Amino acid sequence: MKYRHVILIVVLVLVVDQALKVWIKTHMNFSDEIIVFPNWFRIHFIENDGMAYGMKFGGDFGKIILTLFRLFAVVIGFRYMKKLVKQDYSKGLLICGSLILAGAAGNLIDSLFYGMIFSSSNYADVAQFMPPGGGYGSFLHGNVVDMLYFPILRGHFPTWFPINAGESFVFFRPIFNVADAAISVGVITILVFQKKFFAAHHEKERAEKEREHVAVSK
Repeated sequence: MKYRHVILIVVLVLVVDQALKVWIKTHMNFSDEIIVFPNWFRIHFIENDGMAYGMKFGGDFGKIILTLFRLFAVVIGFRYMKKLVKQDYSKGLLICGSLILAGAAGNLIDSLFYGMIFSSSNYADVAQFMPPGGGYGSFLHGNVVDMLYFPILRGHFPTWFPINAGESFVFFRPIFNVADAAISVGVITILVFQKKFFAAHHEKERAEKEREHVAVSK
């Protein structure tokens, strides 16, 4: 049953993540924006060739390394999730692991294939799916689509502030996607509840060993 839960969560996150990304690519020009809730939530289309939340890593060679690292992480992640299910870890840990795995797989799909199946997005034209002349990049060179933007708070740093004194700031500035959000929720939840997740499993293992010992003694 737990295998089914893991697969369901991964598939659900992937479907939502990829459906939104494909819709954005085929309906919005680069940097187009849709205001969902004024002042705090917008759909703002950007792409990045690097890591989560728009961070970049080492140019073209770095892009290949990062994509291969994502692929390696997803493969290891699937193997590790299988191990956690077999060892009967708590449902909470499995949910968090599933979110992290799904998020990594979602961004991996962009990196692996989007360069081949979409034309380039720009300020004047919406990208085409499977364009006749081929995509904007090759295998491993796709850009990750980001769109979730929460500029919750805008203001200026105080003039006495030691860094960026008097300059404007936006919180929360990074633009991200559903896959990034799934990874962040999974990681943060594990960090917050790690003692509960792992202590419960160790307690369960200890109880099982005690029962086995009693059974052997009888």
